[in-house]
Amino acid sequence: MATKVREVERRFAGAETMEGAGVKLRRMFGNSEVPLLDPFLLLDNFGSTNPADYVAGFPWHPHRGLETVTYMMSGRTEHEDSLGNKGVIDSGDVQWMSAGSGIMHQEMPRRTEGLLSGFQLWVNLPRGRKMETPAYRGVTAAEIPTLKEEDGRVVNVIAGEYHTVEGPVRHIPVDPLYLDVRLPPNAAFEQEVPRGHTAFAQVVEGSGTFDPVGVPAIDEDQKRLYTSKMPPSNEATTGKGETILYGDGDRVKIASGSKGLRFLLVSGKPLHEPVAWYGPIVMNTREEITQAFSELRRGDFIKSKQVLNEV
Repeated sequence: MATKVREVERRFAGAETMEGAGVKLRRMFGNSEVPLLDPFLLLDNFGSTNPADYVAGFPWHPHRGLETVTYMMSGRTEHEDSLGNKGVIDSGDVQWMSAGSGIMHQEMPRRTEGLLSGFQLWVNLPRGRKMETPAYRGVTAAEIPTLKEEDGRVVNVIAGEYHTVEGPVRHIPVDPLYLDVRLPPNAAFEQEVPRGHTAFAQVVEGSGTFDPVGVPAIDEDQKRLYTSKMPPSNEATTGKGETILYGDGDRVKIASGSKGLRFLLVSGKPLHEPVAWYGPIVMNTREEITQAFSELRRGDFIKSKQVLNEV
């Protein structure tokens, strides 16, 4: 049977917002896009050369019913949680945390000389696993396979598989693919993605085309060249290019422009379940949301305090 190359279905420019105790970031997609990106709920890009934009951080807050994935592109972020985990997410590191039945944590970016930049992705948990014991996976940059190919392509495999190389993040309910891809100028890239899985690409730097009909996507500094509807360039930040949502198919084909291209490629199996979402809690019904906040008020939100550091 002939395979189908995926075409671009939607494009998101994101919007500036503020979260935590006063962190400036760009929300690429979020609550208003549910269920377009099922099982993915939210993608935030935080990054600046001005520490005042991020040092307030994300103090202690709860989560239930989802997984949070923090990928530091540059700079460092301290983290601590109610399971007893504590440490630093350094440049190139990934924190993949399953909140399950309930977790409290904080993420506090450290003051950095130059640029601090990272992404946080929220991944929904299926109904049957929302109240499982929370788990924490801390993956260092050294543990993430990096493939350097003859044409200059560099691919970091965080989850899923690329050219038979498997990423260190495994046994996730939605069977995710998470690649960080850097292409030299005028290079081509292909990746198989299971039919039926949701797939998106997030432009980090540079420009390129993202499907066979040549739908372009470009970084923040170049958007003004083709549309006045996109937000203006901000030289103090980076990694704020478009999010490209794909239609269905078996693989994606991407080509870089004259200055090269860096992007994240992410896919996962949709859950096709109702989403009840308020703040940091994502469940299936409003009643479950009400129960979660009642438990927070009573002080019995946390169901497990054992240390679970799974890689």
